[in-house]
Amino acid sequence: MVDVDTAMRASAYDKRKRARGGSGDKEEPKSRALEPFKPDEHAVKEVADAYSMWLVILYGLGIALFMRYVFMPTTTEPSRILWVLPVSLAATVPSLHKLVIPSRYVELYTGGNWFRACFLFVFSWLALTFVLSNPPLSDIAPPTTSNGIDIQEADGIIDSSWGGGEYSLEIDRDEVHVVMGLGVADNIEAETAKVLITLTHKGNTLILANDTAGNLTDAMTLFEEQDSGDWLRGNETSLTRKVNLGPKVTNRGEDIPLAWDLGMLGPGTYELHIEMSESRENMGPWEVNEWSKDWEIKISQTG
Repeated sequence: MVDVDTAMRASAYDKRKRARGGSGDKEEPKSRALEPFKPDEHAVKEVADAYSMWLVILYGLGIALFMRYVFMPTTTEPSRILWVLPVSLAATVPSLHKLVIPSRYVELYTGGNWFRACFLFVFSWLALTFVLSNPPLSDIAPPTTSNGIDIQEADGIIDSSWGGGEYSLEIDRDEVHVVMGLGVADNIEAETAKVLITLTHKGNTLILANDTAGNLTDAMTLFEEQDSGDWLRGNETSLTRKVNLGPKVTNRGEDIPLAWDLGMLGPGTYELHIEMSESRENMGPWEVNEWSKDWEIKISQTG
């Protein structure tokens, strides 16, 4: 018969034995040996990856050259097909590999290889297209306004907003004095851009500008005469808000700032039509780069 004290001592001894690893029930340690390195197989995979990389880079460059010098000259303006077609060709990357690269390398490719190859193809095409379509090699971007339009603060204007191509004014009297401003922006020589601006109200059309931006000296002078802090949309500031960059409507030194005195305007909708174009030698695939917008100035009376 075993007393309680003997049983407790035996149990404690057994626990110490297991803690020291003396138990036969201990699990076998897992092997930490690395799989053997096979240099021949690794070298073949490296060659396969190199073939794939150079194939998709050359494919992307070839498509970029074709689109820029063969396809784009057959069009007259930017269109969705110019990027939809090259991106769609990414689906042909696996087939191109099977057609050009030896089968012993193609068999090594996995889904990850196809994904990387398609991504590299799109990146290669996009990078070269950007270089071929922008200065100094060419220019496919038409002149535009710098940042929409703006109106100078004046007595009687109690609220204003700009968005969605509509400039809204709330006034507290029958008429207010309106001075409108905008900027002409372009990649190269904004002063050579042809500018046509008309303002229509109740069937009556006023031509504000119909000349190159550089020749609109009266409009440039009027803009410079305005207080930059009185534009209703305010001024642009740096990220730290410590530097005033100029009016939001146009603050880049390369842009051409323009302003027009529209006189006394009352409640109603005024239709603003803006056309800008440029044409230069060696400009790019199109003889003329054109841009146009139709905006509205809506004036409402309150109070």
